Amino acid sequence: MKYSLINFFKMESAVGILLIIATILAMLMANSPLANTYELMMDTPVVVMFGQFSIAKPLLLWINDGLMALFFFMVGLEIKREVVEGSLSDKSKLAIPAFAAFGGMLVPALVYVYFNWGNEATMQGWAIPMATDIAFALGVLSLLGKRVPMQLKVFLLALAIIDDLGAIIVIAIFYTSHMSFLSLGIAVIMILALFIMNKNGVVNNTAYILVGIVLWTAVLKSGVHATLAGVILGLMIPIKGNKESFHKLEHSLYAPVNFVILPLFAFANAGIGFSTVGLKDFTDSMTVGIVFGLFIGKQVGVLLFTFIANQLRLGSLPEGVTWGSVYGLAILSGIGFTMSLFIGSLAFECHEGVCYDLVDYRMGILLGSFISGVIGYLVLLKTLPKV
Repeated sequence: MKYSLINFFKMESAVGILLIIATILAMLMANSPLANTYELMMDTPVVVMFGQFSIAKPLLLWINDGLMALFFFMVGLEIKREVVEGSLSDKSKLAIPAFAAFGGMLVPALVYVYFNWGNEATMQGWAIPMATDIAFALGVLSLLGKRVPMQLKVFLLALAIIDDLGAIIVIAIFYTSHMSFLSLGIAVIMILALFIMNKNGVVNNTAYILVGIVLWTAVLKSGVHATLAGVILGLMIPIKGNKESFHKLEHSLYAPVNFVILPLFAFANAGIGFSTVGLKDFTDSMTVGIVFGLFIGKQVGVLLFTFIANQLRLGSLPEGVTWGSVYGLAILSGIGFTMSLFIGSLAFECHEGVCYDLVDYRMGILLGSFISGVIGYLVLLKTLPKV
């Protein structure tokens, strides 16, 4: 039993499997006599106090604003590593996945806008289908085993990381609520401190993390979404002269983030109650915009912009990667799930006391991600060479 669990957690698909289990558990609870317990659990107030200073939020927001900051911290470290020494370090190989990622963000957003144009309430969700869930997409890809060339995995990883970076920029610019300039000023000072530490060759990760905790608190209080502090901290920690410690830090985050935080996030955010759901909910402009954005917009955007970059001779497809496999990958990138749920939670939270009575955006995310995952897998199964 012990070795079976160890082998399970070593599987590339393990994270995706845990996310599916967490999602199913949340939906079962939300549609059972335990529905009130589930809601009460997520609404449980949690308060942290230091003298007169306090942070009081329901458990759901501690998960979304607090624990997810660690996820974004890991994303920041991954981006830093890939830019310095990984798949994004070779500028000649960066053009095609960068173009593909841009198309994979632009076209899904346009598809969503097309279905929701003129509806002020639902238009807030335009960024939901832009996202790609790296863990889920790589998990589905791993189901194809040795048939998947390493270059295709690297292509997907580069595309998804640039996609994440785009999503982070969108969150910072478009999903920021009321501003506290005092807290924002403290956050800027903390960022400058991290920058100065980096430039002066400070390689003590603990020092960066301590400054990062103050940064997270200031960003949380400023009105800018707190998870952005995690990304900034990850990007500021140096690799040069700190390589072993950097990789050890990144590796130490892998298990808690992927096997605890992300499943917990899925459990907290995927509990859709279907007791009041009708056919009109599945045909609502928001649901249709998200589903079509993820499934149609993603594959069209990624494939079209990959083709444009190739025709403009900005780069070429990696060796062993065919247009058929790129098409399958383009469909697979429509698995938005974690990042889409996160953006949706920001897009449709109450703003300045205004709360819209809308169809649950999570239905579109789950449906669009499921279709993209299944069809993407089948296309890759058909187009990848047999081993």
